[in-house]
Amino acid sequence: MIIRLHCILTLLALIFALWVTLLPWWFMAMTPLCLLLLKKCLFIAVPWQEAPRIHSLLGTYLLVLMSPVLISLNCEQAVDTAVRILKEGGMDAIKLEAGAPSRITAAKAIVEAGIAVMGHVGLTPQAISVLGGFRPQGRNVAGAVKVVETAIALQEAGCFAVVLECVPAPVAAAATSALQIPTIGIGAGPFCSGQVLVYHDLLGMLRHPHHAKVTPRFCKQYAHVGDVINKALLGYKEEVTSGSFPSSAHSPYKISAADVDSFSKELEKLGLSDAASAASAAAEKLKPLNNQV
Repeated sequence: MIIRLHCILTLLALIFALWVTLLPWWFMAMTPLCLLLLKKCLFIAVPWQEAPRIHSLLGTYLLVLMSPVLISLNCEQAVDTAVRILKEGGMDAIKLEAGAPSRITAAKAIVEAGIAVMGHVGLTPQAISVLGGFRPQGRNVAGAVKVVETAIALQEAGCFAVVLECVPAPVAAAATSALQIPTIGIGAGPFCSGQVLVYHDLLGMLRHPHHAKVTPRFCKQYAHVGDVINKALLGYKEEVTSGSFPSSAHSPYKISAADVDSFSKELEKLGLSDAASAASAAAEKLKPLNNQV
């Protein structure tokens, strides 16, 4: 419902453990994903047979971020992979990160196959090992020109939009002006056609001290949902530890006292005296609460 009301485009960044891992997110966030695992993740996110219904419910455009491992294949294989991702995952389009000429060529081939592609320039998270980490791009003349030229190349390849990530606002403004397709900014200033943020960041979902150290400087937190989640989990832990949860109110499946007695007798016949006693004791303990329900 939140997506339907507030977002016109949803990016499913399906890279292994991306933003949804119990391990430190910066350790696993950009690990490339094999096609088999991607297929499983896509099925979990949007089962293909449910895609039409999900589209109608959310009213949003669904993209999937294509792994560089899959893009690095030859053009024919890249197209075949993109077709499978959309067909089996129920997506609307592919998003791929540019940089090398081979990425532009792959984007062009995928578009010519009839698949919509969104490009991505500036900081390309899948290439952080090449870039030397999560570092802003386009901060000198050569870098700024490269951002604009790559964005134009993606447009010429047939991309319907381009993400501009972690570039100075004047560079993003220049790229937006040079293009006839929309730009989506993330850490790229206010002059892009649209904006995107990771909802875990903007909602303040991840409250671990380690995450606070690596939260992007461009991200504004509109809430502190992580504090609410942490409080709820602590409350759950305390109630489980104390034995107050689950109470009778959350043990809804009843068995009559007569059946408990018969059940206990059957357990006795099987030589399970301790089990019989446990069943009887549990029924007795819950009896006052059951009478109140």
